[in-house]
Amino acid sequence: MLEELRRVVQEVSAVSDLSRALEIIVDRTQTIMASEVCSVYLFDEKSKRYVFRATRGLNKQAVGKISLGANEGLVGYVAERAEPVNVENVGDHPRNQYIAEIGEDAFHSFLGVPIIHQGQVLGVLVVQQKSKRKFDESEEAFLITLSAQLAGVIAHAKATGTLSLQRARRSSRLFKGSPGAPGVAIGTAVVIYPSVDLDQVPYRKIRNEAREVDRFEKAVVNTKQDIRTLAESLAGGLEQQELNLFDAFLHMLDDSAIPREVLRKIRKGQWAQGALRQVIQDHVSRFEVMEDSYLRERGNDIKDIGVRILGHLEKTDRRKLHFPRDAILVGNDLAVGDLAAVPIGRLKALVSGRGSVNSHLAILAEALGIPTAMGVQDLPMELIDGGTMIVDGFQGNLITAPTNSQKAYYEKVQKEELDLQRDLEGIKNLTCRTPDGKRTLLWVNTGLLSDVAKSLDRGAEGVGLYRTEVYFMMNEAFPTEEEQRKIYREHMQAFSPYPVTMRTLDIGGDKSLPYFPIKEENPFLGWRGIRVSLDHPEIFLAQIRAMIRASEGIESYLRIMLPMVSSVSEIDAAKVLIKQCYTEIKEEGADIEMPDIGVMIEVPAAVYQAADILERVDFLSVGSNDLVQYMLAVDRNNSRVAGLYQEFHPAVLKALYYVAQTANQAKKGVGICGEMAGNPAAALLLMAMGYQVLSMNSPNLLMVKKALTTVSFEQSKALLKEVLEMNSADQIKQRVENVLRENGLSQIVRSRR
Repeated sequence: MLEELRRVVQEVSAVSDLSRALEIIVDRTQTIMASEVCSVYLFDEKSKRYVFRATRGLNKQAVGKISLGANEGLVGYVAERAEPVNVENVGDHPRNQYIAEIGEDAFHSFLGVPIIHQGQVLGVLVVQQKSKRKFDESEEAFLITLSAQLAGVIAHAKATGTLSLQRARRSSRLFKGSPGAPGVAIGTAVVIYPSVDLDQVPYRKIRNEAREVDRFEKAVVNTKQDIRTLAESLAGGLEQQELNLFDAFLHMLDDSAIPREVLRKIRKGQWAQGALRQVIQDHVSRFEVMEDSYLRERGNDIKDIGVRILGHLEKTDRRKLHFPRDAILVGNDLAVGDLAAVPIGRLKALVSGRGSVNSHLAILAEALGIPTAMGVQDLPMELIDGGTMIVDGFQGNLITAPTNSQKAYYEKVQKEELDLQRDLEGIKNLTCRTPDGKRTLLWVNTGLLSDVAKSLDRGAEGVGLYRTEVYFMMNEAFPTEEEQRKIYREHMQAFSPYPVTMRTLDIGGDKSLPYFPIKEENPFLGWRGIRVSLDHPEIFLAQIRAMIRASEGIESYLRIMLPMVSSVSEIDAAKVLIKQCYTEIKEEGADIEMPDIGVMIEVPAAVYQAADILERVDFLSVGSNDLVQYMLAVDRNNSRVAGLYQEFHPAVLKALYYVAQTANQAKKGVGICGEMAGNPAAALLLMAMGYQVLSMNSPNLLMVKKALTTVSFEQSKALLKEVLEMNSADQIKQRVENVLRENGLSQIVRSRR
């Protein structure tokens, strides 16, 4: 069964036309199950009905013309229940609906299974027999497994279109993801793809055909030389039979083989990388569906040849990637470093196939005010490069080839957002104090000098989180102590006389350094944060010395914050090193004060050791992004579970309340610097819990200030007491947002969406 399943999935994956994919599904399934009928019904978004899309055994003339609602027939019954329906005699079933045009009156037994992708019923796969019988358990299990395997393929096929590349590029399509950073952008897609990943090479037209031909031919020559060199180096240790494999590789690169096909596509206007991708994938797909295992492996050989040629093409492609003035950066796995490639002022939005609102990329995008959609699945990268698109960072949606009406709608949204920002400008110089006198400090999360002016202009009263790792990410090697001192001092001078909280190097998880890669199966539960620093004291000591030296003679005071702490022993070890640095610098003649030392509360263990931690440090700062992730066991970069990441989850709120109460009882400082702090609805609860400092990305400062200066402290305390009794995150979120609306802040709720 597994072998049959694999072949069907590979055949379907190898075609780019949805209709052809469905034909393969019904044909192979009918044969494998020896059924007399196999049909596929797909859900149509516009009509909200299940359309008869492909069949073997029923009337093909009815394909595309017949549809059923979720409350109609056995097909609708399967979709409604989202589980298999196995019927011995359809005539006896109350949900059976006879449709003369399909011609299924002669078939009595029915087995239908839903095709489900990411919780959505995409369609129904059906087999039928003339005889009255129930399909047995093995047949039902096979069909369930097949539909599960095909769901992702069908979802991608529906997303990418059913006709030619040109038509798909012209068709307006909606792709759903998760909100990354708020805002709306209309611009031109620029696809970023890994340099030697054939599968992600985009479709691009060319003007200079001769140049592309020359590049490709040189890449083939270099690839041939690579293979000959490799064969010569291994000649002494291999039998002639194994060495013959290299001859086979060279034959594939003959002028009459793969190169001829690629050149033909180049001469039709496709760039060299894209032409290579199409030819290699066509060959690989033909080999992968072959019965013989030896022949199937030859598909991998061809892919290896393609990757080698692609590597040489990338080396010879000296053109700078063109970034239009309205560039929208798109990639399956965008990284922070990709942002640096775009000229200042040209980056309008980001779209990433991976990640969620709490990934590091999204956090930085919000800090920079760049609308972002994360976890956008099934993006046809090869089709969208260079096309117009709309990014809705509020909803996490992407619209390719938008219509005029869609553009008009989002231009209106952009105007409303601009109007809101103008309205908020009037409060930027106000002290953040509730109508009944409760004072809350609003600080900023930063890591880039370019963010300083915007933060201060929006009323930031300090830095609650300076992400030191951003500077490390922008370098090609570990920065020296002096290099760090200079950049830290620039930030402290820019924010003087306000306090600046510097987090020590926080790498690992979704944050990596190109010159210090950390590869782990489960990076979020691995070597990250303070664990890396304590294992590499030479890195930690240089950073602490740079921080302390940077603070000399500056009015603003330095606070050092330790990330990812899970035990008091880590704090004790870090404090010894910090004390060592301070003593050394004092002995060198510097006139400095010992900085405050604090700990980030990001893991459940730290929550329930808060009292012990407070005996050792001056302040606590909750990192709500990681705390939510670890409390709810939800990978914040996994788009499949992004909907389970709930900052209003009752357990999260109770943990936050406990930390604030513990710190206040100990008369120590307590703040929060996660995304919750920048959510006006959550800010009401955090203030009521006792958080003295809310630190956020600068675009959220004025919205939070508006909420806290409008809703009274007494009302917020009553609201907190009410929601702590609730057991549903959705119910809590709705209740808090309703309070904002009741206080005339509906526009802020809409803006956060």
